[in-house]
Amino acid sequence: MDGSTQLTPPVKGNVLGIGVSRTTYQECTDFILKCAQQCHSCTVAPTPVHGIMTGYLDPKGHGERLNQFTLVTPDGQPVRWALNLLRKPGEAKLTDRVYGPTLMLHLCDRAAAEGISIFLYGSTPPVLQALQTNLKKKFPALKIAGTLSPPFRKLTSAEDNAYIQEIRQSGAGIVFIGLGCPRQEAWAFHHRHHLDCPLICVGAAFDFHAGNISQAPPWMQRVGLEWLFRFTREPFRLWKRYLLLNPLYLLLLARQLIAVKLLS
Repeated sequence: MDGSTQLTPPVKGNVLGIGVSRTTYQECTDFILKCAQQCHSCTVAPTPVHGIMTGYLDPKGHGERLNQFTLVTPDGQPVRWALNLLRKPGEAKLTDRVYGPTLMLHLCDRAAAEGISIFLYGSTPPVLQALQTNLKKKFPALKIAGTLSPPFRKLTSAEDNAYIQEIRQSGAGIVFIGLGCPRQEAWAFHHRHHLDCPLICVGAAFDFHAGNISQAPPWMQRVGLEWLFRFTREPFRLWKRYLLLNPLYLLLLARQLIAVKLLS
C-alpha cells in the first residue's frame, strides 16, 4: 500500500503454517473501510478449517497465497480456538470469530452509511439478483455498482481483462468475491494489483444472503458445529471436507501445540 496514510493490518498468529489475523469485526471493518476510502488495495480471506487445511496441504499454492493476504480472519470457531491456544504472553483472547457472511453485512452497513459502493463478483445470475434484492432491503442506502457471474471454468485472457475493466469502470469501493475456496482466494491474489480497492472473499455468503442456503442456528455456530449443520444438508459434496479434514486438523493442531509447549 502507498499513500499519505499508513494503514497497518492486525497482527497474525501461526495456525499450521498459515498466518491468521488476531482481529475482531470492528477492527476488520474499520481497516477495510479506510482502505476503500483511500483507494488502497487489500485482500481479505475469512478462513475456516477447510481453508487452513487447503493451505496446509498445498503450501506452495493456496498456502503461499493466503500468507500474502492482508487479512486472514478466523472464520470458524476452531480457528479462533487455535489462535487463543497458541497466543503469546500478553495477547488477549479473541471472544468471537470473524465469519465471512457476518463481516459482509458489517461492511455493507458501513458502506451504505459512508456512500461507498460495492461490487458482487461470483455465483450465478439468479443468486446475484436475489442477493442484490435482499441487500437493498436490509441496507436501502447501499450502492451496488455492479455484478458479474463469471463462467465456472478458466477464463480467457480477454474475458478476464474485460471483467477487470468493468469492475474498474463501475467505481466500486469494495469488491465481494463469492467463488468458493480456493478459487476466490486465487482470483483475489492474482488481481490485487489491478484493482485499487479491498477484495473480500466471502465464500457461501452470496448463497446465504440470497436465501439460497440456510445458515446454521446461532447456538450451533457458537459451539463450532456449523460444519455438522452444513454436512447434513450437503453430505455428498462436503463429506471429504468435514469427515477427513476436520480430524486431521485437530491432530495437526495438537502436534503444533505440543511443539510450542516444548519450545517455551
